[in-house]
Amino acid sequence: MVGLTAALITIGLLASPAEAAPTGIPSKSTAQTYLTALTVAAEANASTYDRDLFPHWITISGTCNTRETVLKRDGTSVAVSSACAATSGSWYSPYDGGTWTAASDVDIDHVVPLAEAWRSGASAWTTSRRQSFANDLTRPQLIAVTDNVNQSKSDQDPSTWQPSITSYRCTYAKMWIAVKYHYSLTLQSTEKTALQTMLNSCSS
Repeated sequence: MVGLTAALITIGLLASPAEAAPTGIPSKSTAQTYLTALTVAAEANASTYDRDLFPHWITISGTCNTRETVLKRDGTSVAVSSACAATSGSWYSPYDGGTWTAASDVDIDHVVPLAEAWRSGASAWTTSRRQSFANDLTRPQLIAVTDNVNQSKSDQDPSTWQPSITSYRCTYAKMWIAVKYHYSLTLQSTEKTALQTMLNSCSS
């Protein structure tokens, strides 16, 4: 029986990674419409960025904050304490293909980084709007990924950072475009070119 179980796992019948599932990812055609409509402009105000200007994580429901909510959404068989902290479960990181069983190994990535948003127009927003952006569970802006991958991504845009799993780059581009379009953020020309290249790889 042990041998059979191992064989089934090896061929993926019992164990397949659970993909993170943020909402609001547009189709290729819709993403193309959004990308075409976005304004290309140079970034500004980089020196005045402060992460504290984007309040997070906020309470979403009961004792659960935004991070904890995304951990439950994106994980498999996630159990939580009375304080909503994840005590067990597994998380698959679509950026790099890693699977983790400790929540401490998982970061919640802002697909469009807070600093990138600041440089692309969020410096003119109210604190309330920046809070909404940093905790947005409606747009595809938050996703559970491997912590060191998130840290290496930092505040880079797609012209300098893309997921190492090439098959996910289409989804990543559509997510990025949807967020920038909804919040009327600008693009750099190199960023737009990189997004277009990734979007061209999408089948739908």
